[in-house]
Amino acid sequence: MNQSVSVAPSLEEHTHENPVVTKQQLFTKQLIVLVLEMLLALPLGLLLAKFQIGRIAWIFGGIAAGTVVLQGCRIFYQYYPQPNRTARKVGMALVGLTVGASNTHGNLASVASGIPIFIFLTLFLLLSGSCIGYMYARLSKTNLLTAMLATVPGGVGIMAAIAADYNKNVSLVALVQAIRVTSVVVLIPFIAKTSAGNYYPQTLPINPDWLNLDPSQLELLLLILLITVLVVYPAILFKIPAGDFFGALLIGIGFNPLLHWLPFVGDISFSPPPLINLLGQMLLGITIGEYWGDKPNFQKRTVGYALMSVGMTLIAGAIAAILAMQFTSWDWLTCLLVTAPGGSAEMILVSLALNHNVEIVTTGHLVRLIAINSSLPLWVFLFRRLDEQLSESV
Repeated sequence: MNQSVSVAPSLEEHTHENPVVTKQQLFTKQLIVLVLEMLLALPLGLLLAKFQIGRIAWIFGGIAAGTVVLQGCRIFYQYYPQPNRTARKVGMALVGLTVGASNTHGNLASVASGIPIFIFLTLFLLLSGSCIGYMYARLSKTNLLTAMLATVPGGVGIMAAIAADYNKNVSLVALVQAIRVTSVVVLIPFIAKTSAGNYYPQTLPINPDWLNLDPSQLELLLLILLITVLVVYPAILFKIPAGDFFGALLIGIGFNPLLHWLPFVGDISFSPPPLINLLGQMLLGITIGEYWGDKPNFQKRTVGYALMSVGMTLIAGAIAAILAMQFTSWDWLTCLLVTAPGGSAEMILVSLALNHNVEIVTTGHLVRLIAINSSLPLWVFLFRRLDEQLSESV
């Protein structure tokens, strides 16, 4: 009995000290993993560029690097790191800055007149996603909320986090979402390249100009990055959906007009160096790859149903593109990029790489992101109630 009493204080003392040590060790390990992924993603991106994939080769390099490094940690070191959500938030912010700066001189006022068609397409995709989720739930014998979170095109990290909050199958949600995002990221650029290869720009070779180290531009880069941190961090802290991407996008759009408005600045225009875009792409790709490297062993039946639901989602996106072509004057590639079922940042990057109606594609995906994220609480509430009613009736 004396022994059991004497052990308790030492255990209690150990629990008080352990969390701090664990957090420090966890941060160090995550940083090492991220550095290894970046070091691997860069040569992979250069290698893929040799195959004329285009300017989003860095996303594919990041996907491969994230998968390889996480699987290597599991196989060789028995270390099981989780997907790095912070890296994705940084990547989304860098991509948002790049896209926003490219839209500064765009005719956004004329694009705003197409808001009704964007809303219509968003509602069509949401209703299609709900029907697909319901069919997926019935066929795979999965509870309805898990199925809806897995099939609604709202982003891997967001949907997996909601699944965790409600004690649902996080791995299954992440699996279906990762398959969807990867399929879209791979298929859409491939279709664009094969069907529109005459204006599909190739990957730029890395050279000193990429760094754009002009002193005035470097100062402006540091300033815009500081402003981005000050705006994006509170958005993330208060869990504003897609706040990292939205905040950085608005900063990118408004930075140059603000500079021109200030009387003491003069005629200065800022454009983020291509390296910012490259880093953002690699980080986005790495986090997608990490979700693949994090996958536990699923049964063939589970993967089959996941592929089926993703296939139906892609078909729904194609139908939405056909509808967009009927109701607008956009060409087929613009319609395809606008209606592609995520990821939004990746599709905007494709339009930016193609230099093809970036303003239209950006507006379409922003309307959809706002609609999905703002209506998520209502959708989750309705799906939970319906799920409870279905469980009671069985």
